[in-house]
Amino acid sequence: MSNKIVSVVGATGTQGGSVISALLKDGKYTIRALTRNPNSDAAKALSSQNIEVVKADVNDINSLVEAFSGSHAIYAVTDFFEPFGKYGPQKATEVEFQQGVNLAKAAAATSTLEHYIWSTLPNGKRISGGKFVVPHFEAKNRVDDYIKSDAALLSKTTFLWNTFYAQNYYFPMFTPIHVPTAGKYIQLQSTPASTPVTSIGDARVNVGLFVKAILMQPEKTLPGKFVMAHVEETTAGDMLQTWAKAQGKTAQYVQINQKTFFDIWPMWAEEVDLMMQFWDMEREKSWGGETGILTKEDLNITEKFVGVEEAFTTLKF
Repeated sequence: MSNKIVSVVGATGTQGGSVISALLKDGKYTIRALTRNPNSDAAKALSSQNIEVVKADVNDINSLVEAFSGSHAIYAVTDFFEPFGKYGPQKATEVEFQQGVNLAKAAAATSTLEHYIWSTLPNGKRISGGKFVVPHFEAKNRVDDYIKSDAALLSKTTFLWNTFYAQNYYFPMFTPIHVPTAGKYIQLQSTPASTPVTSIGDARVNVGLFVKAILMQPEKTLPGKFVMAHVEETTAGDMLQTWAKAQGKTAQYVQINQKTFFDIWPMWAEEVDLMMQFWDMEREKSWGGETGILTKEDLNITEKFVGVEEAFTTLKF
């Protein structure tokens, strides 16, 4: 195994776990898994695979600097929804922004660093001319600007857009609701069924395939390039029918008014609805706003992706 170290933030989460799985199978890197709790069952499972597990917290820049020491590459991700659930959108945006800056500063301080992969999202505010400011996009976009302001770090950075997960159906605002008397499931949304959804499919597998391809092709992915990690295009209504087919169910998409939607899932529905409105309004432009965005075709990824339908067959609802 190479002595080049790839440090993976959020190693026990969906994205981090996917990256580790893909790199472990590849066998070309030494993997360093960063987690807040190295004593968790998930962290112990990583240790059992001869992966170095290191304690680090995105809220503690000193722990990140220490954990990144000697790294050739870093996969950096933050979780907006953890602080969102505790504090609401405004505070969560500030928390996530600071976490992203902590990661960037620690990466910039890593003398051995050659490649920094930052998990982010398109700049909805800029794309929509200020009409849609989606909090879980906004913090990441501010971190993007911070990275762009550091020429040295930017030269080593690839910006990765992970599109809509099949696993997002676990969010209650997307989970189809069983109506026994109707013999079907319904999904409630305030945006139309025709709203476009760009999807990565099964994030547990596919995120890692994109990251491995990014690391293997720095001549394409550096400096400062954007990669859109998606495997298929669908719509909100068609995705529901794909779920129904995979689960062997009957489902109906039901568009309701915003107030009712927001009343059912306070705060959470508003966050999701802003994203869906943005996608419905901007459509193909919603995953844009940057020059030369790379796709799976540009990266020549030939490994098998797990698409939406296959992912839905493995998820339990």
